[in-house]
Amino acid sequence: MQLYDLDAAATRTINSFAGASAAVDFLMIQVSAIGVPLLVLAVAAQWWRGPDRSHNRHVLVATGLSFLLGLAINQLILLFVHRVRPYDGGISHLLISPSADPSFPSDHATATFAVAAAFLLHGMRRMGLWFLATAVLVAVSRVYIGTHYVSDVLGGAATGIAAATLIRRLYREGTRLDRLVTSIL
Repeated sequence: MQLYDLDAAATRTINSFAGASAAVDFLMIQVSAIGVPLLVLAVAAQWWRGPDRSHNRHVLVATGLSFLLGLAINQLILLFVHRVRPYDGGISHLLISPSADPSFPSDHATATFAVAAAFLLHGMRRMGLWFLATAVLVAVSRVYIGTHYVSDVLGGAATGIAAATLIRRLYREGTRLDRLVTSIL
């Protein structure tokens, strides 16, 4: 079996549950639609939280940078990869309106995994694990509703994690820039 066949089979399997339950369909559509904005709000709400405010704010800035870098990397990938959506290839049944952009990689997966990875890489394990659970749910929802292949969300997750890792190495806590940015508000 080729990788594409495995990817298509996994995508079909997850998407095959679509349409079996109106309640689950509604939930997955909502997770897909509002998961990223709610995650961004949850991250932003952390700005004033915690006893170690400067470290907390450093992590939040690093998270925002990871989010943006991940999505920027996706735009570069899209210059070279033009994968059709699984519903256009007859692989999945679509529960939402079709998208005009290519399928690989998933921006939703990139964004959510960048957030989770940033928190985990900066030692904020409890919040990071909550965000990781959210990222997995959002990624599964994208396949469930028929808009992505499994490999699209895996590629997006990899991009998000890579972006968070790069930002962790480049954006150092306690630098002059970090102190300036984290002192705002």
